[in-house]
Amino acid sequence: MNAYCLATYRCYDEKADFTKKANGIAVGLTVGSWTELPEAQKAQMEKHLGKVISVIVHEPVNGESSADRYADISIAYPDVNFSRDIPALLVTIFGKLSMDGRIKLTDLSFSSDFLSSFPGPKFGIQGIRNLLGVHDRPLLMSIFKSVVGYELPALREQFYLQAAGGVDLIKDDEILFENPLTPLEKRIEVCMEAAAKASQETGQKLLYAVNITGPTSKLAEQAKKAIRAGANAILFNVLAYGFDVLHELSSDPEINVPIMAHPAMAGAFYPSPHYGITASVLLGKLMRLAGADLVLFPSPYGSVVMPLEENLAIKHMLLTTDLNKDYLYASDGEKSQLAPSFPVPSAGIHPGLVPHILRDFGEEVVVNAGGGIHGHPLGTIAGGQAFRQAIEASQRQIPLREYASTHKELQIAIETWGVKD
Repeated sequence: MNAYCLATYRCYDEKADFTKKANGIAVGLTVGSWTELPEAQKAQMEKHLGKVISVIVHEPVNGESSADRYADISIAYPDVNFSRDIPALLVTIFGKLSMDGRIKLTDLSFSSDFLSSFPGPKFGIQGIRNLLGVHDRPLLMSIFKSVVGYELPALREQFYLQAAGGVDLIKDDEILFENPLTPLEKRIEVCMEAAAKASQETGQKLLYAVNITGPTSKLAEQAKKAIRAGANAILFNVLAYGFDVLHELSSDPEINVPIMAHPAMAGAFYPSPHYGITASVLLGKLMRLAGADLVLFPSPYGSVVMPLEENLAIKHMLLTTDLNKDYLYASDGEKSQLAPSFPVPSAGIHPGLVPHILRDFGEEVVVNAGGGIHGHPLGTIAGGQAFRQAIEASQRQIPLREYASTHKELQIAIETWGVKD
């Protein structure tokens, strides 16, 4: 029996015969033509032919315009047509089709044969919790701010202040590249010294996600150089380099630290309702498939807003046991067993939002703060402490304002940023 990967699209058109459109996609992206082929050749090409699985048409209702007419189209693509890598799959299912009018890739499911080439996250949620020794609460992360142009002593000081506030992870800014002021190995050296000093005071372990950059051909060696220098996690701008590069890094046995995927460039793909790739596929399924242990994405609460339903769809793709739970054309019935990745909703997060984060994401989440830590009126250390207090209050189901009455750092954070109702 042939194995297939399934792609689902939302296609907008005011007048199109969507069934005809679907058949045109299934043929055009696989064998190229069908009705013109001799019968003998059809028999030979059958195993390469895409199959239309469903066409569900939405006609305009309740005052919608004809421009709102669309169909959800699902097509199965034979595995035999492409190699076992994400670029080959994406070019097959959405390469030239992405330029064919108002059409958006909304979901992807994979055959077990295709999935067998992807081990997924090396650490995942459980592995990261084991490294940190934290199993009973959401994790807290802090982000370097305004580090371009810093020299090493200033970088070290900022790192120490974040770590001393009780965070579990600190990440480089995604725009901090290799530079003469804070070269990779020296940066790691001073930051890990600061981490050790803070750990003596807080009793906590800490992961530092170092930004791995440079020419694609040298990324793996950069990551290994960082690990040799003492790095215990790496940050990677996946969409600028490609999912296959993430897969190569995560599959390399010598890159034995968690990989944090940054969503830089994602806004070029997911926000439009008519074009691109949905956030759940782009920042959920494909990131986890390619091996990201933690995945950042815009939160629904703060300064770079993604709708809550899209956030929850990403969370589902990162956490669900079986990536193919909703696979409509399973050829073998097997489930994917990739480790879950940590969801990291980001941007505009302050302590007053913590109850909402835990309500929406549960405890398998990383609370990611930048300005909400650095901007605390009592300083960066107090900013981290305020978040830890907000997490504790939320876990104990104590209203933040009540808990803040006996916790100064949280009280001042609430006075500064408020509490989301």
